[in-house]
Amino acid sequence: MTRTTPPRPFDIEALFPELAAHRGTTTRLHPRPGAPTVADSSVGGPLLWPAEEPWPVCTEPHGRGRGLRPADIHRARQVLAAAWARDRPTDEELQLLDELRREHRVPEITDSTPLPLIAVAQLYRRDVPDLPAGPDGCDLLQMFWCPFDRHGRGYDMSLDLRWRRSWEVTEVLTEPPRPEAVGSQGYVAEPCVLHPEQVVTYPFAGLLPEELRDRIDAWEDALEAEEEAEDEGRDEEPVYYQYDLSIPPGWRAGGFASWHLTDPGPMDCRTCATPMELLLTIDSSEWDGGSGSWMPQEEDPKAPTCESATPTEVIVGRAGELNIFACPANPAHPHRWSIQ
Repeated sequence: MTRTTPPRPFDIEALFPELAAHRGTTTRLHPRPGAPTVADSSVGGPLLWPAEEPWPVCTEPHGRGRGLRPADIHRARQVLAAAWARDRPTDEELQLLDELRREHRVPEITDSTPLPLIAVAQLYRRDVPDLPAGPDGCDLLQMFWCPFDRHGRGYDMSLDLRWRRSWEVTEVLTEPPRPEAVGSQGYVAEPCVLHPEQVVTYPFAGLLPEELRDRIDAWEDALEAEEEAEDEGRDEEPVYYQYDLSIPPGWRAGGFASWHLTDPGPMDCRTCATPMELLLTIDSSEWDGGSGSWMPQEEDPKAPTCESATPTEVIVGRAGELNIFACPANPAHPHRWSIQ
C-alpha cells in the first residue's frame, strides 16, 4: 500500500521565501510488517548476500555470552500483538511472556568470540530516490550492527555498512549465521517491506542563518500565543518548524539530520576531511505526539501509536534516532553516525 505524507500545516516557503534556497528532499521509507525477499528493499528482511562471502562479525571485546534470544523476542511480540488485538493478555500469556523475556547464558561464548552481526536493512537505489550512488557503480546498500553496546569507550554502537553490485550475486546465502543472544530487543527488527516516498525537507533550525532562524522563532511564538488566546482548552498540538515543517520523523534516506538532542556538530570525513552528508536515518518511531502531523494519510488515526508508529520494533538509544553519514567525495570512505 502507498503511504502519503499529509500536506504540511503551513506553507513555510510562502511565509519565509528565503527557505527555498535551503530546500532539499528526503525519502521516507515507511517500513511496515511484511514478508520481503532478497530482491526487495527491506528492514529486517533477508539480504542478497553471496553464499561464498563471509558474514560480518563483531570481534571487539565485550560481554556477549548472556542476553535475550532473538527467536524469543519475535515470539513475545507475536503473543502481545494477538493479545492486545483481542483485549489484553491472559494469565497463561503473561506467564509465557515472562519466560520469553528471560535472559539466557551461552557458556561457550567468551568476550572475544566472533559474534555474527544482525542484518538491519538493505536498500536498492532503484527504490529509494534519495539514496546516493555507491562506490564503483554499486546499487545496493546493506547495513548490519552488533546487538550489544559497549564498543570502545562508553556504550557506543558498532555498525557495518556494505555496498555491492546486486547483479554480481549469483548464489545467495540462505541461512546466515545469527547471534544466540542479544543485549537488547531493540536491536532485533521485525521483517518489514518499504513504501518509499520522496518529500520536501529543510535544514535543522539551528543550522539556518541566524536572522532567518530568529524570525521563524518569533513567528512560532506569535502563532502559539494566538492559538492559546483563541481556545484555552484546545487539544491540538502547536505547530513548530522543527517538528512539523522541516525534518520528518521515521526511517528515511538522504535529506538533513536532526540535532534535537545535542548541538549541531561537524561531521567531516575522517579520511579526506570533506563535510559528510546524511545517508540514512533509523528512527525508533515513525511519528509520535510531537510529530503526529507526519502520520501518513492511509493510517488509521484511531490505532494506538504504540502499534502503528513502531512497525520495525527497533529502538535506538533511549527511543531516539540514529543518523548515518557518508562522504560525498568518496562513498567508500568509512561512515560516521550520531544518535539523537
